Amino acid sequence: MKKNRILTPAVILLTAIAMAAGFFAGGEIIHKIYTTELREFLDGDAGYHRGGISAAISSETLCGLHLKNQKINMVDDHRANAIVQATRKVAPGVVGIVVTQIQVVHNPYAGDNFLDYFFGPNMRPPRYRKIENIGSGFIISEDGMILTNYHVVRNASRLYVNFPDGNRVEGRIVGTDESSDLAVVSAPVTAGSYRPVEFGNSDKCLIGEWSIALGNPFLNFINDAHPTVTVGVISALNRNFAPTEGVYYQGMIQTDASINQGNSGGPLVNADGEVIGINSFIYTGSAANTGSVGIGFAIPINRARRVAGELIAYGRRRQVWTGITVQNINRSVATALSYNSVEGVVIVGVKPQSPGETVGLKAGDIIHKMGGFPINSHADLDGFFLDYFVDDTIDIEIVRNGKHSAVRLALKEFPGRR
Repeated sequence: MKKNRILTPAVILLTAIAMAAGFFAGGEIIHKIYTTELREFLDGDAGYHRGGISAAISSETLCGLHLKNQKINMVDDHRANAIVQATRKVAPGVVGIVVTQIQVVHNPYAGDNFLDYFFGPNMRPPRYRKIENIGSGFIISEDGMILTNYHVVRNASRLYVNFPDGNRVEGRIVGTDESSDLAVVSAPVTAGSYRPVEFGNSDKCLIGEWSIALGNPFLNFINDAHPTVTVGVISALNRNFAPTEGVYYQGMIQTDASINQGNSGGPLVNADGEVIGINSFIYTGSAANTGSVGIGFAIPINRARRVAGELIAYGRRRQVWTGITVQNINRSVATALSYNSVEGVVIVGVKPQSPGETVGLKAGDIIHKMGGFPINSHADLDGFFLDYFVDDTIDIEIVRNGKHSAVRLALKEFPGRR
């Protein structure tokens, strides 16, 4: 009897311990199953439908968590619109260019009576100074070829390329074409370390579509090589300007995306993240205003790509040769040619063994159209050959003795320029 009294409290204690252990173990098992099933559910697994303990999870709770996750994704997707995605696509290929130029300071001692006593107006010693300019460019090949504007690298004595990851290397000029305001720069990088931009088709641009301008206007002011982004639309196409200092801006893309100092040479991009132009200059309205007023212009990328190919292959753009010389038509010339208009240009000379002679052009022929474009005067030929290269062909419509005819002229390289 006494032995039973001693065992009873021990049995009760052991039973209590066993029950506590059971509750604890069961709770851990349920917790593990719950978290495992919930994770599988949120990952899209069908574990919730397997039955068992996981079926006890509240469907309302799981649906609430799923909908919350969906809403977060929807917000993120909405913010990462086409502009954001296009920028992310192109920005790694945009670089900043810092150029040191040597300038001659003319007449630095003008008005100095002491020096005037020894030197005449044209005999004063010249003075030189170094200035630093900034611009932009973008990578066009994995071996470090970079496309930019000619005016960005003009008169460069030293040139540095700044990549978006902070890498800064000294570059060299591969070739320039002043007439089209384009240049190619080479930067010593490991092949494949930087991704080239993707090109679009500037002939397919649409007035009113989104346009994104990228460049580095703050490269020298803040310690950040990442490009700046401005957004607008394509405002107009095929804008032509009178030649300035040997540069022909023809067939330009107009955009209201802000192009600021330092953006020159950077890419103009469409909503698909394709480069469609090279930001080149802005219209400010007056000499007193130097800031952007929402009128900027870009060189079409189709032309720029072909010029870049020439510069990389030959170090220059080969000059095309037709072998013909033309002049404007006035009333007396029109009368002598029995031509009832003053629109067009008349051929006054054809070089022997030239492309013009090969297709039978003669002095006195009137050129009415070239490449499908009306030719009203010699001014229409200024910059016409920007989009034509050696070995290209041009359809020319002429008037000879009052009769219209057409010839196809094959362009050759100017003799002696090889």
